[in-house]
Amino acid sequence: MSFSRDPEVLAAPAEFFGGPVEIASAPVGDVATRRAVVDAVHAQLDVAQPIPDDVKVRDFETTAADGAKLLLRWYAKEGAEPGSAVLFLHGSGMIASSVALYDGTVSRYVSSSGVPFLSVEYRLAPEHPHPTPVEDAYAGLVWLAERAAELGVDPARIAVMGDSGGGGVAAGLALLARDRSGPPIARQILLYPMLDDRNTSPDPALAGLITWSYDDNITGWQALLGDARGGPDVSPYAAPARMRDAAGMPPLYMEALELDIFRDEDIDYARRTAAGVTAELHVHASVPHAFETIAFDSAVAQRMKTDRIRVLRAL
Repeated sequence: MSFSRDPEVLAAPAEFFGGPVEIASAPVGDVATRRAVVDAVHAQLDVAQPIPDDVKVRDFETTAADGAKLLLRWYAKEGAEPGSAVLFLHGSGMIASSVALYDGTVSRYVSSSGVPFLSVEYRLAPEHPHPTPVEDAYAGLVWLAERAAELGVDPARIAVMGDSGGGGVAAGLALLARDRSGPPIARQILLYPMLDDRNTSPDPALAGLITWSYDDNITGWQALLGDARGGPDVSPYAAPARMRDAAGMPPLYMEALELDIFRDEDIDYARRTAAGVTAELHVHASVPHAFETIAFDSAVAQRMKTDRIRVLRAL
């Protein structure tokens, strides 16, 4: 099988950065280098598109299961009617990025949809391995459900959403909330999520086309799981691809990308979820992981944006 990138997407990095883009690869296990690179790039990408001026941001705090204090950032469009809400978990392999580095991204979702978001500053691996990220996310969900009335939110209309590593945390959170009989979740909105710690064998057909590498993937999962990575005892709350039963899970909206090492695990998760609940899956051809953060004017990125806003408005 032979793949190629969408021409608009292929040209976008050089146009955005003003020339050819070459990022030196870091060795497996080097979280610090990856974190520095990802955070620097995210700082540029988050403000590359206009920041809406009709979204009000407020910071709150909650206490995690281990007593740590967590930042919760609430984004709401001025004049929007009370109703649904989204708990959002940022991407970057569970080892990088932050709530602040997604301010523009989240504000654009809120402005376009009218749906308020709560972004959770879950703690990152390897400093905080599993189960800390998903437990932090759960603490944010409980906080939002308990304060729904004062925030103008219907507690039966709270969705969880995340991209990449944050999508994996969101899926793990949906499983955890189901199994604990925790606050109800109206929908999972998973954007090319990172779900399977066993995905470490390179696909030759993707060589030279991917933006999140197998070395990156091994590094992220090793940071989260340590020596348990790839073994028989990994929890589905950490790696949701290990979900055994989708019964009782929230309905699913899923995006998978053809030139992404997560493609097959995402399609499989959607297929197995569809055996238990409603699932909507979009597989976008000829595009790599997180391409729309740079090629945001491309036709395929605009189609994705339209679908995301449609799903948010329907909550």
